[in-house]
Amino acid sequence: MPDITQFLIALAPFIAIGFAAQMIDGALGMAFGVITQTMLVSVMGLPPAVASASVHGVEMFTTAASGTSHIVHRNIDWGLLRRLAPFGIIGGVAGATVLSNIDASVARPFVMLYLTGIGIYLLIKAVRQLTPHVADPKFTAPLAVAGGFLDAAGGGGWGPVVTSNLLVQGGDTRKVIGTVNTTEFLVTSSITIAFALSLGAEVFSQYLNIAAGLIVGGVIAAPFGARITAKVQPRTLLFAVSLVLIVTSAYNVYKAWPII
Repeated sequence: MPDITQFLIALAPFIAIGFAAQMIDGALGMAFGVITQTMLVSVMGLPPAVASASVHGVEMFTTAASGTSHIVHRNIDWGLLRRLAPFGIIGGVAGATVLSNIDASVARPFVMLYLTGIGIYLLIKAVRQLTPHVADPKFTAPLAVAGGFLDAAGGGGWGPVVTSNLLVQGGDTRKVIGTVNTTEFLVTSSITIAFALSLGAEVFSQYLNIAAGLIVGGVIAAPFGARITAKVQPRTLLFAVSLVLIVTSAYNVYKAWPII
């Protein structure tokens, strides 16, 4: 019994992190990878490739639960999903392969600087427009490739890169968030398989306690995030997306300041 109690106590912080990260990710279409990757590398001291592999292993479960919830709440644009998924998978596999062999994370600060600017633009858009202009995003294939690659190589980026840029193009806020979140299941599954082939499946077994906590917290939070997306006004969602994007991206720029 004491062993079980100690195990649960050790698991509790990761359950809390997984819950909080997935609540934000499920509601706004971004941040699970950024939050958990930052914690594993900065706090736990894991190598970037191992941390990214672990996070994507966890995301197979959290994105499956979140995607199912978004489907139930009808937050999906299936045409947009079909345009994003294959190119996101291509980019994700390429990013996992690169990170497994070299450190491709040096470009991450510059990407985060760009996303900070996008976040500021979306914030201005949310403040100035009562009703965001809605249009079908046209620039999707290169965006999905870039998002998938940066997600694998940089340890998080699918949501921030793809969601923010689709919103800049005028995509319906609720449908963009739900679609990007659901597509992420396919992208992150391909990235996880690529990491397993490159690094070996034993990498995942080294951090089962961490993964278990993140999975439990993330799966519990998934239905709540999708419901928030379905119920909250588009302008409020856009405002929240912009703030999360600015805070997480600016923080990562600050962390990497000696590099840039």
